[in-house]
Amino acid sequence: MGCANAAGQNTGDANRQSGCRASQPPSNVWSYEEAFSRNLGLLNTDEQKKLRETTIAIPGMGGVGGIHLMTLARLGVGGFRIADPDTFEVANFNRQYGADIRSVGRGKAETMAEFAKAVNPQLRLEVLTERISPENVGRFLEGADVLVDSIDFFSFQTRRLIFGEARRRGIWAVTAGPIGFSAAWLLFDPAGMSFDEYFDIRDDMAPVDMFAAFMVGLTPSGTHGPYMDLSCVEGSSGRGPSAGLACGLCAGVAAAEVVKIVLGRKPLRPAPCYAQFDAYRRVLRTGRLRWGNRGPLQRLKRAILTRRMIELGYGR
Repeated sequence: MGCANAAGQNTGDANRQSGCRASQPPSNVWSYEEAFSRNLGLLNTDEQKKLRETTIAIPGMGGVGGIHLMTLARLGVGGFRIADPDTFEVANFNRQYGADIRSVGRGKAETMAEFAKAVNPQLRLEVLTERISPENVGRFLEGADVLVDSIDFFSFQTRRLIFGEARRRGIWAVTAGPIGFSAAWLLFDPAGMSFDEYFDIRDDMAPVDMFAAFMVGLTPSGTHGPYMDLSCVEGSSGRGPSAGLACGLCAGVAAAEVVKIVLGRKPLRPAPCYAQFDAYRRVLRTGRLRWGNRGPLQRLKRAILTRRMIELGYGR
């Protein structure tokens, strides 16, 4: 895992395989200070320096991961750990930042590393082209300041693994899901309610129960419900309705939360607080689930959704 360093020097064989290009433009063409000077007024010079010193871990370079990376890179965040074993395909075109006719068949992580380096050639960028696993999750999060979750919606066990490791390491975590034409997001304080506690997810749960728990916990208000067709959700293939505009919304809210976490700004409202902004319906819903998904109303919602998904053949 690795990429070329800020001086453009190769740091090993893994870097040559990562697809990262660290060529430096002439010093009179690009500078960090000039590239991110328009951030001033929203950030002060000390805060911009702090972002430059920050490292963000982003597992997944697909629907939200790619645009998370680019949004944070344009804020001037100076370091990233990114991971994705997959390649771009035509089915990604409707929502994924790096998906176009030029990238079909190319690795997502390698392609997005090139995009990010083209914005900031001095990035500290490390690339993992393997799936996150118990064997590499610690190495992936080593030195990260914040985890920004971009794992595929249906990869519940992988998400639990990386959130658990982030908590053990004292790392704040942000998850922002593109649900319908909305962004639903949560923060996890390493000293607060954990991912498993909030979602009430356990090892012995069936996939359909995990789906219901994650969906209902992420979107307690369900603003997307009136217009989303759940019959298009395919648990076995990991496919579901998605829109690029929702991925853009997610990147915006996640980046704003990262700014607050890194710079110590307020307010931070970690789980059991939740938020969902639906651009289509022009509604913002926020709240606090004292018991997370274990509350009686949430349990009822989960049971109803589970029954509905079973009727629709989820997982077949």
